[in-house]
Amino acid sequence: MEKSYSKEEILEKYLNTIYFGHSCFGIASACEYYFDKPAQELTLADSAILAGLVRSPNNYSPFTKPENCQKRKETVLSLMQKNGSITEQEKREALNAPLPTPTEKSVGGGYLQHVFNELTEITEQNNIRLGGKIEIHTYLNPKLQGKLEELASNIPDSDKALLVLDRQTHGFKGCVSSCALSKRLPGSLIKPLLVYAPALEENILAPATPILDEKVNYNGYSPQNYDGKYRGYVSARECVAQSLNVPAVKILQSLGTNTAAKYMNKLGLPIEKEDESLALALGGMKRGYSFQDMLAAYSLFPDGNYESCGFISAIKIDGITVYKKLNTSKRVFSEETAYLMTDMLKTAAKTGTAKKLRALPFEIAAKTGTVGTDKGNTDAYALSYTTRDCVGVWLGNADNKPISHTGGGLPCNTLLKINEYLNDFYTERDEKIKGFSKPKSIVSIVLDKPSYYDTHTILLADEAAPKEYTFTELFKKSAIPLNKSTSFTFPCVNPPALKVVGNQVNITFDNTFPSYYEYTIDRYDYVTHTTVYQGGYTPLFTDTIGEKDKTYVYTVTPSFQGKKGKPIPLPSVSTKHGESLKDKEIIQKEWWEY
Repeated sequence: MEKSYSKEEILEKYLNTIYFGHSCFGIASACEYYFDKPAQELTLADSAILAGLVRSPNNYSPFTKPENCQKRKETVLSLMQKNGSITEQEKREALNAPLPTPTEKSVGGGYLQHVFNELTEITEQNNIRLGGKIEIHTYLNPKLQGKLEELASNIPDSDKALLVLDRQTHGFKGCVSSCALSKRLPGSLIKPLLVYAPALEENILAPATPILDEKVNYNGYSPQNYDGKYRGYVSARECVAQSLNVPAVKILQSLGTNTAAKYMNKLGLPIEKEDESLALALGGMKRGYSFQDMLAAYSLFPDGNYESCGFISAIKIDGITVYKKLNTSKRVFSEETAYLMTDMLKTAAKTGTAKKLRALPFEIAAKTGTVGTDKGNTDAYALSYTTRDCVGVWLGNADNKPISHTGGGLPCNTLLKINEYLNDFYTERDEKIKGFSKPKSIVSIVLDKPSYYDTHTILLADEAAPKEYTFTELFKKSAIPLNKSTSFTFPCVNPPALKVVGNQVNITFDNTFPSYYEYTIDRYDYVTHTTVYQGGYTPLFTDTIGEKDKTYVYTVTPSFQGKKGKPIPLPSVSTKHGESLKDKEIIQKEWWEY
């Protein structure tokens, strides 16, 4: 080349060919993209940025890594000053010049833009030199891409991102975003990945585990639910479906932030040491994650295997394959944990924060999330997955200007429309979206409803229990409850309260007494036995007595469909020695304490 061209001509051809990142081949396109000006108008500061980019466009982009870009710019200017190309004064002025900011032209997040962003990463990581005839093979579905662009155009007043990930190829087949998919705080979207799935894996909880939703304070950190209300005991399943904050923080406190961080690292979502606090349960961290990385993490459900995801499947240069995406999955959660988490997220799509999806004619799991400050919401997420696709919608603003949306609102509506389109797409091809496959090690267990809701205890249902007093829930075979209710085979209650007022005996049953029992109240005076009441639950029974020199004992016997429990004796009432009954309240004791 040196025989045919001067060094200036060689340098010119080089600069007109090399890759500057963000789909910019050649210095002319780089100038337009980064600075919105032709090469002839570049300043010294601009030139130093471009010179620094050549080595690693991905690491020194002023739009995605401004801190790295500024340091690299300083290195270039220092070398120029050292070599006598510029003065100290010129160096100082160029160094103080601000970095370029993304323009409307540069922040566009069409599918092609993300392909070239990924191309930069791949070439740097694999030491691939771009040149010659380049072929880039992607996972793009053109019709789906058109639908996403149509939906995005109808979303006003905010930035947005709509992505569809094929769970079988682990490739993005559709993507639209009005700004770069930079790192954002994930909000409640992080709860299944950081809190619930790890807790299921560590056998800290099951979907049926009751969690007390109450006001808490952990060394000054006092999380609140989105509506400021507390709901008492709520199952883990409902905590996920309703995206409650306090239970998530409680579970993370039991799990430990270190354990949670280990699972997130396996998902390619590292937790900074400085971020390890209970606020992580609600997505509280310094930087957050890109939306495409969050979708990639969710795509591990329901089988528990994580696979890196991307836009590019292969790269060829002059007909030779220089890169091919390898499917290298790694297990993060067991099949049992992944299925249970999926089933809980199915509830979120049926009756929870993503219930707008419940009309879809196939099994779908979903999660919503909202991030906000005192000034308003900044991010609204809705994410869903089936056995075929993982779909995500984000609304927000690149400059964090507040938005009026929540995850369960417009994002979830848009999510519904994308899934409806996908269903039509598969139906036209005579394909179906199959349901999630339940592992053999997951079993459906019948539980006792009264003990669950009255005492928040998980017990196997009594065989004699009517269906309306039972409910079913999923468990790992290795973690099936051991204790069984006998409340229908052997009816039993605590003693009711007894109070004497004048010549009346009041027996009070509070609301903890089962309404499905029948109750028999008997009165004994050591000579006669009288059944004074027989019937269903009653809050108060009153018996009138007036004979002197008597001692009365009352017993209460619960029964259910002919099965009688043991009679429960109450404190004795005495009218001996001619004394009239005085007002007195019998202190409640267990029968064995009398």
